[in-house]
Amino acid sequence: MNPYVDILLRSVAVYVFMLVALRIFGKKELSQLNTADVVLILLISNSVQNAMVGSNSTLLGGLAAALVLFTLNFIIKKLIYKYKFFGEILQEKPLVLIHNGKPDYKVLARKSISYDELMEAIHEHGIENVKDVKLGMLEIDGNISIISGDQHLRQTHYKRRKNRKNLSISS
Repeated sequence: MNPYVDILLRSVAVYVFMLVALRIFGKKELSQLNTADVVLILLISNSVQNAMVGSNSTLLGGLAAALVLFTLNFIIKKLIYKYKFFGEILQEKPLVLIHNGKPDYKVLARKSISYDELMEAIHEHGIENVKDVKLGMLEIDGNISIISGDQHLRQTHYKRRKNRKNLSISS
């Protein structure tokens, strides 16, 4: 078999495996990466490198594998955009965390979001009390969006950081 066809097939297999594994074990977006996540990503990339290129350690072999990964990623994004089915399989849905001032504690527990973390997101959006939140959403990218009942909305951006030990809430 042509060595570049072999690289193509191996790279596709690794890409599909990683998509499935991330969907099963949970996807963390870049805004949520902590030290352990970065180490995991580095170790995974090192462990699957040989699975993609085999014994071919040439520059052209590495570039071929990278080209396959970029192409697959481009195709997957186009499929998600064009066909709702792919988006439902590969992406999580946004979740309501607060509705009309009432937190959904079941969703918060399922997503491991502490009440303190939720309050920090509310405060970073310029709101003092959970009762003043019209809608709080955990977006598909891991960020928490907050909409207040106030007519003068400000746009802010809260990036959720996972597993923080020291929560400092500044008012």
